[in-house]
Parts: sequence; structure tokens; C-alpha cells
Amino acid sequence: MPLFEYECRKCGHVTTFLESYHSGKSHECEKCGARDTVKRVSAFAAQVHAPSAGSSVSAGPSCPTGTCPLS
Repeated sequence: MPLFEYECRKCGHVTTFLESYHSGKSHECEKCGARDTVKRVSAFAAQVHAPSAGSSVSAGPSCPTGTCPLS
């Protein structure tokens, strides 16, 4: 399940909830108790792994000598 951030319209406090995308639940501000919260657009991070040894997918240009000083 993804994490969603909700901002309280009354005090501006932001709270994060773990919930399904289509939950439709209303949330109470943990700071002031107001039930007037709005879902925020939040940043996320993705982790990308390099291809395993023997893979035919290239992660980028390679050095012609096979010994790249930048790798």
C-alpha cells in the first residue's frame, strides 16, 4: 500500500497515512483534531538496480578497453 500525505486546512499540519489508493477515508488532523484535510501531491523515490552479470541490457556507454576509470 502506498503512503499518502494529508494537509489540514485549519492548521496546515501534514500527516502521512498508509492506505490503499481508493480508500476514500476522511482523516482527522493529529495536531488540532479538525476533519478538514486535503490529500497532497507528494514526492517519491524509486530505486533502480543495474542489470545483473550476463544481462544483455546496457546500463550506459562502456569503455572500449573494459577498464573504465569512471566506473
